[in-house]
Amino acid sequence: MGGLRPAAAKALEAIAMNRLWQACVLALRNLLLYKLRSFLTALGLIFGVSSVVAMLAIAEGASLEAQRQIADLGATNIILRSRKPIDEPAAQRQNNESIVTNYGLTDKDFERIRATLPTVKAAAPLREFRRQARYLDRSREVRLVGVGPDYLTLTNQEIAEGRFFEDIDMARIANVAVLGAEIAEELFPFGDPVGKAVRVEETQYFRVIGVMRPKAASAGAGSSMSSEDFLRDVYVPITTDRARFGEVLFSAKQGDLKFERVRFSQITVTIDRMENVKRTAESIESLLQQFHPKKDYTVTVPLELLEKAEATKRIFNLVLGSIASISLLVGGIGIMNIMLATVTERTREIGIRRALGAKRRDIILQFLIETGVLSATGGLIGVSLGLLAPPIVSSFSGLPVVVQPYSPIVAFAIALSTGVAFGVYPARRAAMMDPVEALRCE
Repeated sequence: MGGLRPAAAKALEAIAMNRLWQACVLALRNLLLYKLRSFLTALGLIFGVSSVVAMLAIAEGASLEAQRQIADLGATNIILRSRKPIDEPAAQRQNNESIVTNYGLTDKDFERIRATLPTVKAAAPLREFRRQARYLDRSREVRLVGVGPDYLTLTNQEIAEGRFFEDIDMARIANVAVLGAEIAEELFPFGDPVGKAVRVEETQYFRVIGVMRPKAASAGAGSSMSSEDFLRDVYVPITTDRARFGEVLFSAKQGDLKFERVRFSQITVTIDRMENVKRTAESIESLLQQFHPKKDYTVTVPLELLEKAEATKRIFNLVLGSIASISLLVGGIGIMNIMLATVTERTREIGIRRALGAKRRDIILQFLIETGVLSATGGLIGVSLGLLAPPIVSSFSGLPVVVQPYSPIVAFAIALSTGVAFGVYPARRAAMMDPVEALRCE
């Protein structure tokens, strides 16, 4: 007797599976009787699912790109930038006299930061300005950047050819330069620039000792370094920069000569641990305020920007997901509408099935399976279209896209559950019909 119970259980399980299979076949057959109507019904879910997958991929790609750019600045870095104060009133200028403007970060600021803050692991200054660089008959405007040997490490850049500056170059005030990737290609399109000499303005010559690897910078992250600047930079030792170009920089705009004295355009400070970054940034801000009443500097904390970017990403995903979910809601309403019409059309069929012994749960199951098949088909088509859309968008717009593994699964699950949820009411309405009244329906 004990052996019969497992056999009976297996038989009942086989019967249940067979009934479920027959219900699925019948549901698919009923949907195929009206192919166009079924397709139009599923369109809402198709567009909803595809838009969810595509929007999340585009949002994720844009967010990761922003976070990558910010992270390239260094999560443990603090970036101090000199900021030019508001120009003096024109009335103070007489007979086109040039005015030397003193502003920005100084050597004393640099030494105070290194000497008074124990959490500072390293600090590297730079000075930048625009000049013309020439080689033979080719001339380009570049950003001349005076830096030290630590600049590569602090900015996460790499050398593609040659080498970067060393301490001996700084001590000798050597006339050497490292070119950005794009400017190296423009000035030396047919040869290796390493070992050649470039002329800056009319009198200064620099021997090229290296070429930087291409790298997009963090534009808009609190630094003046745009992606174009990184690619078109010419780097020289900061000691050479001071010796060859002097303390005072000049520019001529619309016939007006402007002279500026800026010791450092930027100081990049590296902190020992990430948890000390914000506290150290506040200390640096307090320290600089004592000696810069005009606030001719800015303090940028990439860690804070990274946290803001992650928060923005979550809000962005929520907004885009909510917008795309409206399409799923509309698709669910469309399914409920069509299934209610189907119940009316199949009233006599429902009466016959009830008369032959079908129970209410059988009728509910039948209509829910039809709704599930319709929703699953729309969801699969929507996922396919959603996966095809991001690469197309990326190829046309140049924006990065990232399809997370969970987004197609979540979108399909939401589409299936939405369709089934909206199919419950029509299914119950069909099951609650009086068999006698249903048989009388013509």
